[in-house]
Amino acid sequence: MIRYALKCAEDHGFESWFKSAEAFDSLKAANLVACPVCGNETISKAIMAPRVTSSRSKAIEPSGPVHRPLDAPGSEAEVALTKMRKHVEENSDYVGVSFAAEARKMHEGETPMRSIYGEAKLEDAKKLLEEGIPVAPLPFIPQRKTN
Repeated sequence: MIRYALKCAEDHGFESWFKSAEAFDSLKAANLVACPVCGNETISKAIMAPRVTSSRSKAIEPSGPVHRPLDAPGSEAEVALTKMRKHVEENSDYVGVSFAAEARKMHEGETPMRSIYGEAKLEDAKKLLEEGIPVAPLPFIPQRKTN
């Protein structure tokens, strides 16, 4: 296993573990490595202090900023986004890539109105808006698309 310090094109820094350097390269090439803050898939390795082991086999942690687990929010904005995600997930139905079709069916009265969230291509979301169907992007990516 190898741990990399990474950053996205928006300059958000984070760390992640990979099976090997080759595993990181192949995942990155397939756009499967994304920033946990903004979802940006343009990722590069950041400078990282090496982990040094003394002769007594005790790891010496590099000095510098304290790193937090990736699943722990690091700022007020991340706390708010985490709270919003939880609210959406608990109070809405996830319809996946069928979002545009489901929103259209509800608007046309074919199915009962309810809160839904999911994924839609930009062109499909624009068509919904042109048809008078209210939709809005969420400021987070679906769980299945996170690292």
